Amino acid sequence: MTMHHAGLAEVVRRDPRYAYEAYEFVFAALTHTQRVLGRRPPELPEGEIGPEHHVRGPELLEGIRDLALREFGLMARTVFRMWGIERTDDFGEIIFNLIESNLMSKTDEDTRDDFHNVYDLDQALVEGYRICVDDE
Repeated sequence: MTMHHAGLAEVVRRDPRYAYEAYEFVFAALTHTQRVLGRRPPELPEGEIGPEHHVRGPELLEGIRDLALREFGLMARTVFRMWGIERTDDFGEIIFNLIESNLMSKTDEDTRDDFHNVYDLDQALVEGYRICVDDE
């Protein structure tokens, strides 16, 4: 998944609490969430995404959880810890770092509080995890 982006490298340099890969994952999770919610924008020039494509903080956190479990399974919690992520608030910090660097956008209603204590990462990523096997 790693692709070098100079803008992301600068964000990590300014706030080294979170790994570069955490920022990449947030972008992947945004795309995943928009697709799941039917809000994936068409390929448009940068900055032309409309409000109909907007994803609120709690919606994005659900997409983050879903993608993490799909990509990392039971290792999701460990991966997040390696990236410096201990609680949902950390995703808010990552998102707002990206917003402040003009790599993401927000509405006037979006705040860091949207990410505050939305769910417990241990419960969401470890407890009750089920492996689904498709019968063919």
